[in-house]
Amino acid sequence: MTEPWNADADRVIQLPSGRRLRGRGLRYDLPEGQTPTFAVHLTGHRPADPPWESVWVPWRDFWLPADPADAMRTLRLAHERAADDRVEICCGGGIGRTGTALSAICVLEGMGPKEAVRWVRRNHHPRAVEVPWQRRFVRQAFAARAAGAGQA
Repeated sequence: MTEPWNADADRVIQLPSGRRLRGRGLRYDLPEGQTPTFAVHLTGHRPADPPWESVWVPWRDFWLPADPADAMRTLRLAHERAADDRVEICCGGGIGRTGTALSAICVLEGMGPKEAVRWVRRNHHPRAVEVPWQRRFVRQAFAARAAGAGQA
């Protein structure tokens, strides 16, 4: 088990389960202090490999993941890993795709889709989940969880 994120660290949020995640934008400098042990990169092009374990989810800015089911599998893995690792969810600016992914993770925590988006906007960034189809992705994550399908 890794030392968890410091609760007061920049961009770190604590989910209702107590798991902590960091959401950030890759265009900006890495915050001071702790580094992730696992990162999920939500970008249109494969980013440079960081010095920690990472997964790339192809996801263009203002759109949806190229493979929504694979994205949800990766977000479930990130949620599971957040119990023992310092997990970071990031996209270019750290708002839309990151907020959408964090909202989908909140759905995995048991929140409804509207509640998840409100929670992420309150705890991560007020503009998280920027476009209607990103909200639809969160609703699909909820529907899949409710159906026990395991896919978005």
